Amino acid sequence: MRLLLLGWWVCAWGLGQGLAHASEALPAKVEQALHQAAIPRDALSVVVLPLGAGAAKPPRLLHQAQVPRNPASLMKLVTTSAALDVLGPAFTWRTPVAVDGVVREGVLQGNVYLRGQGDPKIGVEQIWLILRRLQGMGIQKIQGDIVLDRSAFEVPPQDPGSFDGEPLRPYNAAPDALLLGYKAFLLHFVPDVANKVARLHAEPPLAGVLVPSTVPLSNAECSDYRGSLRADFQNPLRITFAGTYPLSCADKVWPVAYADPPQFAARAIQGMWLQLGGQLSGAVREGVMPAQLKPLWSHESPSLAEVVRDINKFSNNVMADQVFLTLGLQQRGVGNASNSKAVIDAWWRERFNSDAPWMDKGSGLSREARITPQALAQLLQWVWAQPFMPELMASLPLTGVDGTMKRSKSTASAHLKTGSLRDVMGIAGYVEAGQGQRYVLVAMVNHANAHQARPVMDALIDWTAGK
Repeated sequence: MRLLLLGWWVCAWGLGQGLAHASEALPAKVEQALHQAAIPRDALSVVVLPLGAGAAKPPRLLHQAQVPRNPASLMKLVTTSAALDVLGPAFTWRTPVAVDGVVREGVLQGNVYLRGQGDPKIGVEQIWLILRRLQGMGIQKIQGDIVLDRSAFEVPPQDPGSFDGEPLRPYNAAPDALLLGYKAFLLHFVPDVANKVARLHAEPPLAGVLVPSTVPLSNAECSDYRGSLRADFQNPLRITFAGTYPLSCADKVWPVAYADPPQFAARAIQGMWLQLGGQLSGAVREGVMPAQLKPLWSHESPSLAEVVRDINKFSNNVMADQVFLTLGLQQRGVGNASNSKAVIDAWWRERFNSDAPWMDKGSGLSREARITPQALAQLLQWVWAQPFMPELMASLPLTGVDGTMKRSKSTASAHLKTGSLRDVMGIAGYVEAGQGQRYVLVAMVNHANAHQARPVMDALIDWTAGK
């Protein structure tokens, strides 16, 4: 262990020396792309570090490496790396299920409890299985309540539209100890030509929410079917459509965040229970599972390694925030922003002997988050030498192939996380060059024209790969 630590500090010392002497010159194609995008040089930061056998070499490229930048979703690399190291790739979330009464002739004389522990992937299918298992135990009627225990996380009330004015986008969902389906429902549209309507159903069924069963068909183009429907989701108890559905769209599925997020899980669980033929005398409500109550079983999530893949491949914000709060829950007993930040701060200081990046969320969906490209590159260089490196690397999108890098025009072979917000664009990950050499590449743009920086990123990837 001492030898490993000594080797790490030697590498860190070498990186520091390289940062002190490296050139700030940018490749010509990168300069050209910046000019065409009307982005000044000082709005861009770049770090390119060698890996593997070449790790002892000086940095290949440094440009404003120590300038704190807003990383947007690149901050997910900090969250997922810390989680893989602290919790381990095989970590799973468990959602206990318990009852506090006896079953007689199909009737439970008491309550059902679901205690959320932060599972990022508990969706409609998993709740359906839980409810079916209850019925398999002989419970057809609950002579009491279904109680949802969210006490594992402390999340202050949030306005889902406060960040970007898009409250109905599922990516703006707030984290939740019992996060059911990202607090979003799916609207399925299927044209029925004979009756000149599109048949419509919502999944999951939401108890007490009226959804029309059909909308009129039209011969309009399918370019903006959502606009042509003229949907109104503001009333959480009644969804309406004042427009039509284009026949040319064929079948479509529209994910929509529920207008009253705190009530989504209760309405969905009650709706599914009734759809399965169950009966409920009481209500679905919030509460706390009694400490002395022994769970009947616990629903187990996929492994952290699988969750990390979804987070980084598709830049899933709410899943990243779930993992962030889980660190606080597992290490300090309660999942809140303060505990989780303290866990990552301590972890960063232990691993890198420096101040941690400033983060208020695990997702990077923040205007205040800051990290230097140097620090992020140092993290990725460290990850390369860890046992969980394959899990993290496999979670990063492949250039031009999948995830958020599918639209990249680069011809290089690279695994890169993307980050974008208004005025922010960045990439970070691993690039393969010739003769088996690999590099860490981190690039960030903070500027009003950041949305035009994609060609800059592609030029950096190709240059790093030697193309």
